[in-house]
Amino acid sequence: MNATALSLVLVAAVVHAAWNLAAKRVSSGGTQFVWLYYTVGAVLLLPVTVGFLLVEADRPQWSWLLAAVVTSLLHIAYGVVLQRGYRVGDLSVVYPVARGTGPLLSVLAAVLVLGERPGPLGLLGAFLVVAGVLVISTGRAAGDPRAVRAGIGYGLLTGAVIAGYTLWDAHSVAGIGVPPVVYFGLGSILQSVLLVPGALADRAEVARVWREHRREVLLVAVLSPIAYILVLFALTMAPVSLVAPARELSIVLGGLAAWLVLGEHNAVRRLAGSVIVLSGIAAIAVA
Repeated sequence: MNATALSLVLVAAVVHAAWNLAAKRVSSGGTQFVWLYYTVGAVLLLPVTVGFLLVEADRPQWSWLLAAVVTSLLHIAYGVVLQRGYRVGDLSVVYPVARGTGPLLSVLAAVLVLGERPGPLGLLGAFLVVAGVLVISTGRAAGDPRAVRAGIGYGLLTGAVIAGYTLWDAHSVAGIGVPPVVYFGLGSILQSVLLVPGALADRAEVARVWREHRREVLLVAVLSPIAYILVLFALTMAPVSLVAPARELSIVLGGLAAWLVLGEHNAVRRLAGSVIVLSGIAAIAVA
């Protein structure tokens, strides 16, 4: 992976961990919280998206809209399932399982379906990232076992959705050629519109979440687009089988935040897994 793509992915990982910490603080928000941050993000991105459309050398294509529709559906599923996982499980369980399952499935699909060949060192890095995730997310002696199982289940489901949108988005920006900012901006608008019925089914809850968690809504609305747009640009420069695992530096940061900020346990095991993840990131960088 070239240095520019790796830099974009690593910055995205830091931002991604930050917005997930904010989202975990609103674990009771559900669909209403997801709709609020999608909507605020869409409003903030609208002038940027229009600006990029005006200066973009390529004329807009109907295929761009179709690509945005598919990614919006996948990202809605991601946002809702992830938030439900945070409602029933710890950040240190849901987040690493989700972020580890996603790249594992992405790499497998990229190799088996897309015919990508990242090389032995790149695959070793991907393996180390996934192994580190397993170390971080297993062996929890503390806490309610049912909550741990539920967290793992939602983490796996979230990871499957991550793999789906990662592969689709890589195809959209690298194959179809949709400009990353335009692509994400269109998707954000569609996500907000499609979630309106579910969100407004409980308007009192929307008002409560906005009143009590306005800061978290704004943080996620700003940080989530920044993190993923950086990833989309990286996907135009490097194969998905390397970009997907490299994003998982966020697991290390998320695990540390869960320990230092949220007071979750098993710090030694989490740090050991973090070292393995960092080793994988280093292998991917060399590849």
